[in-house]
Amino acid sequence: MKPIKNLAQYYVDLLVKLGIVRFSILLALALVALAVVVQVGITLVLNGRVDDIDIVRSVFFGLLITPWAVYFLSVVVDQLEESRQRLSKMVSKLKDMRSRDQDLNHKLQQNIRKLNQEMEERQKAEEAREEAMKDLENEVFQRERTQLELAERTALLRSFIDASPDLIYYRNAEGVFSGCNRAMEELTGRKEKELVGLTPWDVYSEEIAKQVVETDHKVMGDNQALTYEQWLEYPDGKKCFYELRKVPFYSKDGKHLGLVGFGRDITERKRHQESLEKASRDKTTFISTISHELRTPLNGIVGLSRMLLDSQLDNEQRKHMQTINVSAITLGHIFNDIIDMDKFDRRKLELFPEPLNFEDFVTELESISALMAEQKGLRFDLERLTDLPEGVVVDATRLRQVIWNLVSNAMKFTKQGGVVMTISADIEDNYAHIIIEIEDTGIGIPQQELDKIFAMYYQVKSGKDNLHAVGTGIGLAVSKQLIKMMGGDITVDSEEGFGSTFTVSINVPCANTQQLAPVEMKQQGSLNIFLLEDIELNITVARSLLESLGHSVSVAMTGEEAIEKFKPEDYDLALLDIQLPDMTGFDVAQYFREHYEQLPPLVALTANVLKDKQEYLKQGMDDAISKPLSVKALTEVINMFAVDEVLVDEQEGVEMETTDMNNELFNRLLDFDMLDSYVDIVGTKPVYDSIAMFEKMMPDYIEILDSNMTAKDQSGIASEAHKIKGAAGSIGLKRIQSVAQKAQSPDMPAWWENIEDWVEEIKNEYHNDIQVLKMWLESRESK
Repeated sequence: MKPIKNLAQYYVDLLVKLGIVRFSILLALALVALAVVVQVGITLVLNGRVDDIDIVRSVFFGLLITPWAVYFLSVVVDQLEESRQRLSKMVSKLKDMRSRDQDLNHKLQQNIRKLNQEMEERQKAEEAREEAMKDLENEVFQRERTQLELAERTALLRSFIDASPDLIYYRNAEGVFSGCNRAMEELTGRKEKELVGLTPWDVYSEEIAKQVVETDHKVMGDNQALTYEQWLEYPDGKKCFYELRKVPFYSKDGKHLGLVGFGRDITERKRHQESLEKASRDKTTFISTISHELRTPLNGIVGLSRMLLDSQLDNEQRKHMQTINVSAITLGHIFNDIIDMDKFDRRKLELFPEPLNFEDFVTELESISALMAEQKGLRFDLERLTDLPEGVVVDATRLRQVIWNLVSNAMKFTKQGGVVMTISADIEDNYAHIIIEIEDTGIGIPQQELDKIFAMYYQVKSGKDNLHAVGTGIGLAVSKQLIKMMGGDITVDSEEGFGSTFTVSINVPCANTQQLAPVEMKQQGSLNIFLLEDIELNITVARSLLESLGHSVSVAMTGEEAIEKFKPEDYDLALLDIQLPDMTGFDVAQYFREHYEQLPPLVALTANVLKDKQEYLKQGMDDAISKPLSVKALTEVINMFAVDEVLVDEQEGVEMETTDMNNELFNRLLDFDMLDSYVDIVGTKPVYDSIAMFEKMMPDYIEILDSNMTAKDQSGIASEAHKIKGAAGSIGLKRIQSVAQKAQSPDMPAWWENIEDWVEEIKNEYHNDIQVLKMWLESRESK
């Protein structure tokens, strides 16, 4: 097979080398020669001989057939060779391609390996990514869940904030609203989106906005929370009293962002407080009323017993009468304690120092204390350790009340032995430092109770005797407070079973001899005195006392009876009880002043403790004295107001000006210096016009003043009081101007404690003062 293959390859190579034409001629000649040889050989075999024709026929046939066959074969071979060459090229290319394919395959394998690695890495990365995605999804889920929870919490918090009845709002550092709750929307009448961007000046009235902005600035400036109270007004005009708290807030980096405000409606609480205050006033009224009702019969007992003690009595009668007198005085001091307790609760306890003959005061204490001790079978001693000042300036009633409480307690809890009062004084720089000690031999006070006995209502019990010791009720608490107001103190030293010693120390100014001069009765005839009193006992006492002084007395027992009976020309003096069955003594005095041009002095009789006569003067009285009536008090009144008969005779028939226009009362009500000069210049008509304008303006002033009082707006109160002061001063209402001056001065001591009384005085008295002013103008016109 291989030789044939080699021969064929040789044939092809020769064909390629000689070319197809030359190779065909050569092949043809070879074939012709072969044909001749084959023909000759066959013929020789068959015929045994060879003819020329046979050779010629073989050559001719070979020449005819062979070229074509050779050519065809050569073309076929040539085509085959080309095909072979192409095939060789293709094989070569295939080899190249195979080589490349192998290279590619190798690279492919490498790439596959890399790809596998990459796929593995990608798979790992994918797994990691998937894991990361899962983590991210979890994180996103958690974040979304957190955001959802936060949104829910925010919505819930917003719901809470909106559901809150309290005001909640935010303002930035420029004072502009940046958010609020529903309650704030209702207050302002604006939705939150409408409120954002506005300032308090855009939302509130000027008066409210001023206080809001001022407090905002204080919070911003001081960087501290602020709580205050303010009236706020709703769009429908309803006003509510709010407790407002403002708190500054900051960013994380400490930047001041603004403030958060909270407001709580405390209108009901304020109303409750006002109810409590009203209850306190009602309690005060009740105490004053019950005190009056109790004092009325008590004053009769004191007055009659005093008068009987001055009459002829045997020893047993005098002893009984002394007991009655001391008991009544003791009961009177208890009433004083009750009244003082109420004033103490309202911080209205006051002192009214006056010159006091201290020697007489001590003698009085000694006399009454000795009577008390005698009634209990005890011993009482008074020891003066030093010389005592002749007179001091002190509230004698209050000092007597304190000493009386201590002496009463000492005797009350002493079964045997006695009580010793020791008094000493050290005078320096016209001041007397007085020390009064009350020592008893009573049951004493346990050591652990000594610090508590001055507490209000505190009670100490003796385990041995089961007695309430000193400190029961209110006496010691009130006494302690009174002595402290005098600049002194009360101390106690005691041992249970061995008695107690109370020490009172005060430092008071000394009084001069002129201040202590006794009141002398001026020479005068019998006076006709009009007495208005509804208690028979008091009438008996007063009539007996006045008639003993040589005066005649006419009595009325009701206000209506007094109005019917009273004729001013028949009387030189009128004594008017304040509390009557049908009206007050002030009403009676007001009626007299409205219906009569000329009146005798009107003097109030009161069963209450009399400390400030101004309260009586400003309600139409010329003076006031306390019951039970005393010779000294009546003498002072008669000396002040009674007219000597000689003077009356000399002035009889002469037209007199209204006396009440010249007394102390009207000088206090009106500014006569200003009015005189004003009327002299312009006449009375402009004054009447000014009065009419004042009367027209005052209701508005008072209405605003009342609202500021309810709102406790100090600046508003002061502002309205300032207006009233100016208006009152322009028409000469001296008292109203003076009271308004106090009301417009918040810096005054105890301003808040007194402002209510001042406002009430303005409201209640300006009508009366206007009437007095008109009366004065009428008197000027009649001249």
